Amino acid sequence: MHKTKALGLLRKYFWITVGSLVFAFSVAVFLDPNNIAPGGVSGVAIIISNFTESIPTGTWVIILNVPILLLGAILLGVRFLISTIYSVIVSSAAINLFSAYIDPLTDDLMLAAIAGGILMAIGLGLVFREGATTGGSDVVVRMLKLRFKHLSTGAVFMITDGLIVAATLAAFGRFDITMYAAIALAIQSVVMNRLLYGFDEARLIYIISDNDRAIAKRLLLELDAGATYIDGEGAYTDKRKEVLMCVVKMRTLPEVRRIVRDEDKNAFMIVTKATSVFGEGFKNHDSEDL
Repeated sequence: MHKTKALGLLRKYFWITVGSLVFAFSVAVFLDPNNIAPGGVSGVAIIISNFTESIPTGTWVIILNVPILLLGAILLGVRFLISTIYSVIVSSAAINLFSAYIDPLTDDLMLAAIAGGILMAIGLGLVFREGATTGGSDVVVRMLKLRFKHLSTGAVFMITDGLIVAATLAAFGRFDITMYAAIALAIQSVVMNRLLYGFDEARLIYIISDNDRAIAKRLLLELDAGATYIDGEGAYTDKRKEVLMCVVKMRTLPEVRRIVRDEDKNAFMIVTKATSVFGEGFKNHDSEDL
């Protein structure tokens, strides 16, 4: 039991370390040398370090995170922040280390924005999947969500990161850099969402058919997909009807359509996105809400 727990903890911090290093590499080698600040505390640190060359970007990341982490410890608890503090320390130290020993790989702003945005998203995604964050705005968003549960996480990130991207125009006086920062932020958002949710993306399906029993049987036997019957009633016919509801992984959807088409070409089928599915075959109920 203890051995399994220790291995799980080791695995968790291994991936947090990898993610923090990838994140740091994106900042040190692509974004910071080209003054591209795609939101977050790292973006603020990139802006500030441009005016204080004696203090490197990684050090500013730690300095800016201290008050945020202290407040987070009070509101969220120290236990929650242990892995985040570890990630902040590793990524900040790595940013300074990479900056000192690795030359920027490109001075092309577009290439830097694309490569930096992709690598930053991969790093953040690896950290987030282990229930940690890289500090900064991630912790701020979690604190805001405690107080304002109705707020969309994506919307809060967009507002805070958007303000930081806009600040690059005032800091550097170059509209092109601001636009490249926005491009890096957009790429980061798309890639990270795909990394966090894409491989687990599901589809919620409603099927209304005269052959619903045959369809349900084939879904179970061929795809190992469970289904639930929901009582319905036709508004026009006033006839009772059973609606078949099931949730499947995105990659399985073509097979579901094939089965429905084989059994009843007149079936009525509704497919919607299911971004969070908990239960057998999907996420565990104890999974971190990303």
